[in-house]
Amino acid sequence: MKYIRNFCIIAHIDHGKSTLAKRLLEYSINFIKNKNKLLDNMDLEKEKGITIKNHIVQIKYKYKNNIYKLNLIDTPGHSDFSFEVYKSILACEGALLLIDISKNIQAQTISNLNFALKNKIKIIPVLNKIDLNINYNNVKHDVKKLLKCKKKEILKVSAKKNIGINKLLKFIIKKIPYPKGNTKLPLKALIIDSLYDNFKGIKIYFRIFDGILKKNDKIKLLSNKKILKIEEIRNLTKKTNKIKAGNVGLFIYKTKNIDNIKIGDTFVYKNDIKNKSIIKSNYIKPMIFIGIYPINNDNYKKLENSIKKLKLNDYSFTFCKDFSNTFGFGFRCGFLGILHFEIIKERILREYKINIITTIPNVGYKIIFKNKKKIIINNPIKLPNKNEILYIKEPYVKIIILSYNKYIGKILSFCIKKRGIFKNIFYISTKKIKLKFEIPFSEIIFDFYNKLKIITNGFISMNYNFIYYKKSNIVKIDIYINNVIIDGFSFFSHINNAFKKSKKICEKLKYLIPKKQFEIIIQAYLNNKIIVRENISPYKKDVTSKCYGGDISRKMKLLNKQKIGKKKMNKIGKIDLPKNIFFSLINIE
Repeated sequence: MKYIRNFCIIAHIDHGKSTLAKRLLEYSINFIKNKNKLLDNMDLEKEKGITIKNHIVQIKYKYKNNIYKLNLIDTPGHSDFSFEVYKSILACEGALLLIDISKNIQAQTISNLNFALKNKIKIIPVLNKIDLNINYNNVKHDVKKLLKCKKKEILKVSAKKNIGINKLLKFIIKKIPYPKGNTKLPLKALIIDSLYDNFKGIKIYFRIFDGILKKNDKIKLLSNKKILKIEEIRNLTKKTNKIKAGNVGLFIYKTKNIDNIKIGDTFVYKNDIKNKSIIKSNYIKPMIFIGIYPINNDNYKKLENSIKKLKLNDYSFTFCKDFSNTFGFGFRCGFLGILHFEIIKERILREYKINIITTIPNVGYKIIFKNKKKIIINNPIKLPNKNEILYIKEPYVKIIILSYNKYIGKILSFCIKKRGIFKNIFYISTKKIKLKFEIPFSEIIFDFYNKLKIITNGFISMNYNFIYYKKSNIVKIDIYINNVIIDGFSFFSHINNAFKKSKKICEKLKYLIPKKQFEIIIQAYLNNKIIVRENISPYKKDVTSKCYGGDISRKMKLLNKQKIGKKKMNKIGKIDLPKNIFFSLINIE
């Protein structure tokens, strides 16, 4: 263990984390050209320029005639993938706090840093992109104030230009402590990641804290007491017969049943009854809920299998079976945010070739009944009868906003308009501030961050965490099209925003639904009363155009025939909703 270092990189989006990780790999003794494909290997990661999944790579580095194994557990930077960061931090003894000198410290960086400090892991501050012609003394001062460290402890690198990387590797060896696991204690290990292989089964990546894992051992998953037999072990690079405490490795579980494996789970020896889970099962909870249904009902089973495989390496993604009168059988899925949903949606389309249709996002509301019973509802269709409900609580989040002090007034005004509660302000430097708000989560899931970027000219970063449920005047809005309820459009709203949101959705639907030969009526209902109505007028066909004179009765006969036909169309005419209509509604504020 003396020659092992387990570390991760804490950084905000686009601060150069993936570039630095790839550069570190190039210094490995066993580096192979194009090995950087191990990082950001999804098309989505390359297109969006973000890390979605964490990856585990080993860097073998020679220092003072000794070969060190540096296990880098790559981490995403977006708040929608915070669980990926948390489990990586728990598996490490140290972390590189990477900061882009052109962007300074960001809110998400501080949130992950606080979690790392809480778990008492060694932090190495690293300023990236020093090749840019920028004075970064202010950044060094802010980092020094944030970490309460000395300026000489702050490293300066350029991942792009390969400046300071060798020094950073030596710093990792000298400053990050080696693992303190005890090989004589019973086995205790954390599942960091898992991948499904069509030929071998499930590849499970883990970090051992205590004990030794051997080939043919029988282990127990603490979340569900499932017993697994270890048939093949690898130490990231090659097969082995055992892996000791402090190390990172993987084993292969030969099965097609993928329901039992959970990322973040703890496993121990089969007969161990004393060890407890490293991560609490309720540590990360989904925040928004969206119905996902196959456009072709024959693809339901295929969609179920694809969702299970995605769940296998994404603990924060949840799902349960659902049925809609409009779309048939599907799934009600939970996500950490809109970006998380977009990534899952794209992966279903690209990796599994399934076209899906989705409902409007909703958050989970706590329903308090008159008999004191409590449940959480995230699907408006399942809201109980109003007479049974005492009141409804909605989820609130704590938001941390970093910006410049000249934008204080605009930020305060905007957040209060969104029903935010101002908590405090902290001056990071003479120009930069940190604001804290408590705000309903339903107010921030759509276009909140984009609006903040507009009013601050892009000089802002934001992070949020769930804190509690608070009593609120929440109502359910139902959308009807030609007197038929479309349950995929139903949504919850605060009473003050009900009319505004209903108006926007009805106007958007009027634009998205194509015209027919009959009138289409779009209505929003609140407590069985119409609060918004929009009409889509029918196509107008000039049926009298072929009449060139003659008696007026000829024209009247054609017009009456058209009138009867339109009445019939109103009764039997079908409305085909475009496939992209639901995704278009997600972009409504």
